[in-house]
Amino acid sequence: MTRMENRFHAPALVEGYWQALRGDGDIPLRARVDHRGMEDALEYAFIAERIAPRVARLRVAGTHLNDLMGMEVRGMPLSALFSAPARPALAEAIEQVCTGPATAQASLEAADALAGGRLRGRLFLAPLKSDFGEVNRILGCLQTFGRVGRTPRRLLLRDLRVRPFEAPCAPPAPAASEPVAGFSEAQAPFAHAPKAQGPGGRRPALRLVSDNG
Repeated sequence: MTRMENRFHAPALVEGYWQALRGDGDIPLRARVDHRGMEDALEYAFIAERIAPRVARLRVAGTHLNDLMGMEVRGMPLSALFSAPARPALAEAIEQVCTGPATAQASLEAADALAGGRLRGRLFLAPLKSDFGEVNRILGCLQTFGRVGRTPRRLLLRDLRVRPFEAPCAPPAPAASEPVAGFSEAQAPFAHAPKAQGPGGRRPALRLVSDNG
């Protein structure tokens, strides 16, 4: 392994974590992803959702992705981090990861070397299942090395490799009962239940308890 490859520990760590979740079995559920299993890679890790053919939107993203764009990237398409020439290949990789299923890896370079000097990186993508058993989530990792400089820094893909694998037909495992703090998605807004009615249509009386302790 070269000195440059040694710098990119995060994609290898996320890939190892995904393989451990999978074992020799099916594609892991998104609900099983626990930030504690990849703490040393969290700033580079992300979870994206395939919302249409060849399109994935970032649902959870580490701080390094925000640094590259100079803004919050959650809710953006994954392609926003890449230059126009790289987007068709990225779109095809997204599609193959979710429908193959497959994993994908690539080397990265900065699209604009004048923005902050030389920038190189690594990308890893692997499929996840939603709670409904659909393969429409992606566990990914994007790590770069070099000064970010002026943002946004958009990336080019080099040596993209997609590796299909066989996924056994198995019913989805039950979802986790509690979300994991630190790498969880935004929750849906809470809606109040309809107000109950007492006898004769009167609202039931409530007793206010004050706690000044």
